Amino acid sequence: MLLQTYRLVLPLSAALLLVACGGDGPSATSEPTAVPHKGDIILATTTSTADSGLLDVLLPVFEKRTGWTAKPIAVGSGQAMAMGRNGDADVLLVHSPAAEVQFMTDGFGRERLLVMHNDFILVGPPSDAVGAKSAKTAVDALKAIATKGATFISRGDNSGTHALELTLWKAAAIDPKGKGWYQESGQGMGATLQIADQKSAYTIADRATYLAQKQNLALQVLNDGDKAYFNVYHVITLNKERLSKVNYEGGKAFADFMVSDEAQAIIRTFGADKYGQALFVPDAGKAEADLGVQ
Repeated sequence: MLLQTYRLVLPLSAALLLVACGGDGPSATSEPTAVPHKGDIILATTTSTADSGLLDVLLPVFEKRTGWTAKPIAVGSGQAMAMGRNGDADVLLVHSPAAEVQFMTDGFGRERLLVMHNDFILVGPPSDAVGAKSAKTAVDALKAIATKGATFISRGDNSGTHALELTLWKAAAIDPKGKGWYQESGQGMGATLQIADQKSAYTIADRATYLAQKQNLALQVLNDGDKAYFNVYHVITLNKERLSKVNYEGGKAFADFMVSDEAQAIIRTFGADKYGQALFVPDAGKAEADLGVQ
């Protein structure tokens, strides 16, 4: 990361006071001066980065290091990319790989950088009447839910989580649309978990949001560990040649920060003290092929 050094210029009266007191300005061990404010950027991001609390930790550090203030808009990854296509955001932090690749192919993005991953999980009522906990795979668990007609709450919002869920239903050769047991919340992950909890229903969630809300939920993790549940996040800067109104400089500063050693160190330990495990795994600098993603 490029660090800039700023010279402290004191009014004459303050300088004379320092001399009178025997001071000689800031010590070598004092806290570095924050970078002057440069402006605001719009960050379109998935709800999991907000609901988990990760942004609450990262964004103040980003502002201090770069001078840019990020204003996050937490929506599904599909909506975040729609904002990007319309030039209504300056940078994206999303987790829907196939849609991201199409976004780049269509020429809306400039850089797409691997940031981190965690995993999806199937959660449901402790009674687990369908036996999802004993299912060997994610697809087997969904088949059990469909066979028994147990209530399933889908986000139904074109998010990365929704895209993963639809991929699993397709793999199971099941079309749940229109079935009485299949309901769409049309909301983010946190709200969807609350609805599923109230209805004693099943849903697919990212592990970070679930752990962040676990104390308020009766829902339990019933199926996980399948490689199909892998959940990877990328930061995407926008193509300023195609989207002239976007703040590319600020967006690029955010992307660079997210893959910096400092941000990656924060991600590596985030949530460990509270939940007994980190909520995300930092991946900057790794090869996409090593993670099995596009």
